[in-house]
Amino acid sequence: MDTTTLKPYLKKDVAFTISGQRLEFAVSQTLFSSHQVDIGSAHLLKTLPFDRIRDNARILDLGCGYGPLGLTLAWLKPTAEVHMVDRDALAVDFTLLNAHRLGVSNAVAYGSLGYNDVRSRTFDLIISNIPGKAGGAVIRALVLDARHHLSGAGMAVIVVVRPLEQMVLDLLTDPSVEIVLQQTTAAHAVFHYRFVTGPSDSEGADGSDQSIYDRGEIFFPLEGLAVPLRTAYGLPEFDTLSFETELLLKAYQDLGEIHPRQAVIFNPRQGHLAVALWRLFRPTAIDLVDRDLLSLRYARENLIRGGCPAGAIGLHHQTELVPAGAEPDLVVGLVREDEGPDAVEATVAQAGKQLVRGGSMLIAGGSTPITRILKSRAIGTYLRAGKRRRSKGNSSILFQRV
Repeated sequence: MDTTTLKPYLKKDVAFTISGQRLEFAVSQTLFSSHQVDIGSAHLLKTLPFDRIRDNARILDLGCGYGPLGLTLAWLKPTAEVHMVDRDALAVDFTLLNAHRLGVSNAVAYGSLGYNDVRSRTFDLIISNIPGKAGGAVIRALVLDARHHLSGAGMAVIVVVRPLEQMVLDLLTDPSVEIVLQQTTAAHAVFHYRFVTGPSDSEGADGSDQSIYDRGEIFFPLEGLAVPLRTAYGLPEFDTLSFETELLLKAYQDLGEIHPRQAVIFNPRQGHLAVALWRLFRPTAIDLVDRDLLSLRYARENLIRGGCPAGAIGLHHQTELVPAGAEPDLVVGLVREDEGPDAVEATVAQAGKQLVRGGSMLIAGGSTPITRILKSRAIGTYLRAGKRRRSKGNSSILFQRV
């Protein structure tokens, strides 16, 4: 695989030893537990009865991060079929990178919002390090919707932080669930459980329910436009706009009278920038690009609610800011400062390179990273800086492709 695009994100390698095998994983600073393999994940793996997992078992790693759970199982069970999913495209990319480095060929990694996009119906084993900040409704779905994806004798094995132990125990205290193992440490609790009865009709057909993220509808005034947006838990700007977004909305007037052929919105969050862009400029096509599948889906829904035809919207779950092969004439978005300066500059430079000549790029972020971007030689090769706006430690900058 081509790993060059991940180099700016690479923080270090972390080692993990199990069953006498030493595995190394490349990690990014923005992914969970980038300093070492999480002790909860390590504890989960140590509770697994590897000798009782069938050689040809089908395994799902739900919320794979950079791959320590799923890839360890794929390594130890080379004839098993392992699916690893995450809502973060960077996590998927690093899992694929680590699979390549480990020589693992019996595993696949791809994006999924919970179970929503899992490509197989039935697994013998589902494993997950449940995120502690996911929220009650999401945690409930991650724990109980395993029933829709397990074989008759299949088992789910999860680890949670100690504050969630009682909540999970309450969820699993049900006649339809058999808890096979509950093991608690100072910081984590591991549960092995299976379902002794199938789902009821009221529980849905496949356990893929995006409504668990719904926060409700709010009307946002966007540059004089009263826009109804459906907001989601787990995404920024559910009730107030960030200073960066406000700067970009004001900077839309710096674009003048344009009618973009192809506009790209990266890191769209709830969709404010995308909806306002559609209302103001009516581009022929809008590509939404983000690492986060939840953001992509809510931004798309809000665009459609705002009058944009569904057929004009493209979704791209990826780390790069512009889809491969695209030649947009307008790119707008918020830089992810936590990715580090190398990644920010590399992705902005690549986006600028893909702009058509004369096209515009409008980005915002903290004033320090924006200043660093302006000093980057790589970006200066493709982009000419125009008007800059500042507010409370943040900046927006308008570029034109030369």
